[in-house]
Amino acid sequence: MVTPHYDLSDKLTFGVPASCSFFTEVTSDEELSHALDWARENSQPTLLLGGGSNMLFHKDFEGLVIQISHKGIEIINDDGRFIEVVVGAGENWHEFVIHTIDQGWGGIENLSLIPGCVGASPMQNIGAYGVEIIDVLNYVEAINLATRELKRFTVEECELGYRESVFKGREKGKWAIVRVSYKLDRQSELKMSYGAIEEELKDIPHEDRTHKNVSDAVIRIRQSKLPDPEVLGNAGSFFKNPVVSHDVFVKISVEGMPSYPQSDGRVKLAAGWLIDQTGWKGHDRGSHGVHDKQALVLVNKGGATGSEIWSLAEEIIASVKERFGIVLEPEVNQIR
Repeated sequence: MVTPHYDLSDKLTFGVPASCSFFTEVTSDEELSHALDWARENSQPTLLLGGGSNMLFHKDFEGLVIQISHKGIEIINDDGRFIEVVVGAGENWHEFVIHTIDQGWGGIENLSLIPGCVGASPMQNIGAYGVEIIDVLNYVEAINLATRELKRFTVEECELGYRESVFKGREKGKWAIVRVSYKLDRQSELKMSYGAIEEELKDIPHEDRTHKNVSDAVIRIRQSKLPDPEVLGNAGSFFKNPVVSHDVFVKISVEGMPSYPQSDGRVKLAAGWLIDQTGWKGHDRGSHGVHDKQALVLVNKGGATGSEIWSLAEEIIASVKERFGIVLEPEVNQIR
């Protein structure tokens, strides 16, 4: 069913005022095809929506918003150790992570409490605490918005990079992700060296630690630093961590600057640290500002518009560029 003049604000974790000309929610490939047909017949542009956790609307959307709500978790292969599972794009990501832990499946426990839906995981190549989706991805099924073709993308075809994929790059706006398959491992190695995980687990003997212990530690760390979108509007990390050449790093490096060497010789820097150094952490503009515990997070305290939040983001980008010569890129999609 297509609903006209729909208020989207409750579907966006930023909580900014936004609406669309038309809205529909689809739970199957067939319903998605019907929605796309309706948009074409009525000359309406389309915008796909998942969990609404990675979008900042600067204004209302003139067209049809289609929320992808495909559900289901299906095991397609289980050899006793490795599990191949297919998950509907509309499943809540964190709830899926908890499900895997309850089932004894390892591999994505470090990605606990990341907001959004399963469909966004390969699009963003989401990652945290030393783990990225590319580590566990099996394949992605997506529907071509123009031809309605269902295509299965291999890991290589997804072209995953740091918070990037083919769906955000050269194929942007052409596909709707409907299902994602992951390969998980009951005996996967616990990854505890990144961030404060080891400190959180110090009271548990190393040989006794489990995937659930790591997940619980990640949840505690994230809750201590990141605001709950139900309480304070936000989209998690607003900016990507910049990756620079080694020469650039040597040129701008100062004492205390966090840095993470990459396999290609480049160096990843901490955007939150760069923002903090330019004085923005905890910045308050009444209705919105920068979170006081994590400078990467811009927050809507109530009543802010998307354009106001973006204006703050632009000022932060300008400050970091002036101080360090680095141009921060937003991780959050801007809907203008």
